[in-house]
Amino acid sequence: MAATGTISHFVGGIPLEDAESVFRRLGAEMGSHVKRIPDGETGRRRMWISFVKDTLIDNPDFVVDEDIPVFQFIQFDGKVVFEVNQLKFRDGVSPEDVVFATGYADDAIRNFTTFDKLQSDGVIPSQVKYQICMATPLAITYMFVSPNARDEFYRVYVRHLADEIGKIMAALPHDRITYQWDVCQEVLMWEGYLSQDEHPAFRTEIPESLSMLSGLVPPDVELGYHLCYGSPADEHLILPKDADVLVELANHIAAGANRPLAYIHLPVPRDRNDEDYFRPLEHLKLDEGTELYLGCVHSGDADGNATKLDLARRFTTVAGVGAECGMGRGRPEHFDDMLVRHRNLSGV
Repeated sequence: MAATGTISHFVGGIPLEDAESVFRRLGAEMGSHVKRIPDGETGRRRMWISFVKDTLIDNPDFVVDEDIPVFQFIQFDGKVVFEVNQLKFRDGVSPEDVVFATGYADDAIRNFTTFDKLQSDGVIPSQVKYQICMATPLAITYMFVSPNARDEFYRVYVRHLADEIGKIMAALPHDRITYQWDVCQEVLMWEGYLSQDEHPAFRTEIPESLSMLSGLVPPDVELGYHLCYGSPADEHLILPKDADVLVELANHIAAGANRPLAYIHLPVPRDRNDEDYFRPLEHLKLDEGTELYLGCVHSGDADGNATKLDLARRFTTVAGVGAECGMGRGRPEHFDDMLVRHRNLSGV
């Protein structure tokens, strides 16, 4: 049975042991109200892009840039959630010769085998697609790379991601997969959380990058974008005044894509149950075939979740709901409740 009504969208990370557990749980409990299921980004990918940082640290072609201060990720309440020693290329290394080992393609291909078997066994509804999520190259560049090396790093890392996508597309059936770009650091840069002085051309750089990424995914493969404010402590990293920045970036993505977009997912902070937050959604300019998914599902807040959805629908069409971000970093004991909240809003 195909998804009907308000669907549930799972951003990527799920706090379960492995991909098979994710597929079985979502397939059984969400049934016909999901169009796609991710592999849950379990294991080494549980902390989203931290595993990429680890591969860079282990790569002998990179060293810590001792000429810049340690970057602190500071939450809205002043809490330092983590610190990063940003990297540069080792002296004498040609960036063009650097080999990356993210393993994105290996993970996607291996976990599709499990997805395919469970779908054949009827555990996952036949129309549900396999969702592959990947962080944008600017996410890695802005977070883990010194300003002194970012331009060169970005260029060669994009090439690596293009190669990974090529491997995935050669191995998996295009009509059974969805590709999702995770857009976080771009949002933080647009909001002014990251140093705009280091990237004075960010208002050109970011839209051009997001547009380029849409072209890396073949047009016969479903494509979506997830925008977020980061949630290293399982809550919004910063608290925006409203959804204006999200709408502005979503419009850039929609206008710059050289192909159809299946969906865009936009988050909502837990405590925003007011019209002011949602009002910018009236300026959202998505093509008719692009669905909007609202990240309004929060644990233990059934009334607030429903209020957020109702408020958003005063200003635009909302086709689906999800959490504000991936749930992989969240508490496993909250996941049962999150599924209940998803089902309630989806009418399961």
